Amino acid sequence: MKAVGICGSDVHFLKALRLADYVVKEPMVIGHECAGIIEETGSEVKNLVPGDRVALEPGIGCWRCDLCKEGRYNICPDMKFFGLPPFHGSLARQIVHPAYLCFKLPDNVSLEEGALCEPLSVAVHACRRGNISPETNVLVMGAGPIGLVTLLAARAFGAPRIVTVDVDGNRLSVAKELGADGVVEVSTNMQDIPKEVETICNVMGAKVDVSFDCAGLSKTMSTALSVTRAGGKVCLVGLGHNEMTVPLTPAAAREVDVIGVFRYKNTWPLCIELLRSGKMDVKPLITHRFGFSQKEIEEAFETSAGDGNAIKVMFNL
Repeated sequence: MKAVGICGSDVHFLKALRLADYVVKEPMVIGHECAGIIEETGSEVKNLVPGDRVALEPGIGCWRCDLCKEGRYNICPDMKFFGLPPFHGSLARQIVHPAYLCFKLPDNVSLEEGALCEPLSVAVHACRRGNISPETNVLVMGAGPIGLVTLLAARAFGAPRIVTVDVDGNRLSVAKELGADGVVEVSTNMQDIPKEVETICNVMGAKVDVSFDCAGLSKTMSTALSVTRAGGKVCLVGLGHNEMTVPLTPAAAREVDVIGVFRYKNTWPLCIELLRSGKMDVKPLITHRFGFSQKEIEEAFETSAGDGNAIKVMFNL
């Protein structure tokens, strides 16, 4: 391993020892945003040699269930995923991983960028699910790491106008720097939704075709459902709350489709090509870098959890 990013789920496991129904019951290595250099290959591996720089897709499907056979391995019920109990993650000097989930990086794509193919893959999968095109105006709810890569991916997919919404003005400034056409700072108060929907529509200057909820809260989902045009789509990308109270009936009456997004499938080649070609630049997302000593690891997680200016914290091993 040479580059490993910290995800919000890693912080959650470290702090709470659980995430949703996944519980840490014994010591476990975390981490799943990663890239490294091939040190050794099995005798049957033909596509990789020692010295190759690779980005790793962290989930291993069973390839026996109906979902895997349909190609939807991202929702395989028996997936073995880095850093998801009880499976060890990639924040380690060395790991063993299937060759078909290791993707060679071009010379002009760094190992850090390779590690960011993981969160970028979430965004690419979301854009595919939402059928983003040059005819699609996009709203992104949330300007955290996933919201920001969703902004970048939507632009790469050709979205002509993208508006980003968040409660944090600093993050909205980052979204603007990354190319958002407009930003809207909102509150956490549900009572403000009608007024904020009006503001979002004014800033968009057109109908919202697809909304990405990258937070997954009652407030963000209610806003997305309310602001998306009749016949449009709302993609639930962030999984902030297990349960939400949202105005689903009015949205259904306007035939707004609600689309679930979970992980990704067959995204690494496209992500790497977007980085190679320069159609997407994820380097500005890396705000902090740390080494691999015990002290630096602790500082890195504290920074990721508590620094309001931190977007992506990266380990260089």
